[in-house]
Amino acid sequence: MSASEPALVSAPAVAPALAPPARRVGLLAATAAIMRKEMRVELRTLESVPGMALFAVSTFVVFHFALNRTSVSGSLAAGILWVTLLFAAMLAVNRLFVADAEQGGFDALLLAPVDRSALLLAKAGSLLVYLVALEVVALPAFALLLLGTSLGPGLGELIGVVALADVGLAVIGTFVAALAVRTRARDLIGPLIALPLLVPIAIGASRGTAPLLAAHAGTVQVRWLLLLGLYDLVFGLIAYAVFDFLLED
Repeated sequence: MSASEPALVSAPAVAPALAPPARRVGLLAATAAIMRKEMRVELRTLESVPGMALFAVSTFVVFHFALNRTSVSGSLAAGILWVTLLFAAMLAVNRLFVADAEQGGFDALLLAPVDRSALLLAKAGSLLVYLVALEVVALPAFALLLLGTSLGPGLGELIGVVALADVGLAVIGTFVAALAVRTRARDLIGPLIALPLLVPIAIGASRGTAPLLAAHAGTVQVRWLLLLGLYDLVFGLIAYAVFDFLLED
């Protein structure tokens, strides 16, 4: 190299700074965040709860005039109540994952550093809240239109049966909604899959509720509560085990 030529100094290559790995969000924190989002969306759009409540009240009105009776009781009253609540719940089940499928919510969750089961828990919790809101409207309307009396004597036991049935409805509804949302006929496939799975809940809830709605109110038989609790547990474990595969598919 001549003296007139400038010296070439090779600077050491600088390795690109690596971004720190994203901190994994805990299951409960992620579930709470998704549920808050679901509640805000429902309060803003009112897509599920008003339709469910209107369907239930309208069905009770139809039964009120179709039966042409001043009141119903016992197993007939319980059957009317739970069939109506099951069909009303289908309105929310069909809409549960639609926004996620259409707006990329599934892809965002797969990329986020969270446990995928958070979506299952959040959706089931949201559906449970919708069911409670439905029953706050539907049960008084049912008592007014079809019972002719208040729900006072067996209200505490009735709430216990309703709570167990609601948990099963929420778990099975969320599982079926995630299964059917990617199909073309999801509004048809969802109820066709969900309703047969909900038959044990309908049987346990109606048989458990019937004594409470009888002319001479009785008490709930423990076996129906055990049936509801066991069914909730079994399907909760199944949904938790396979939910990751449903997201990936």
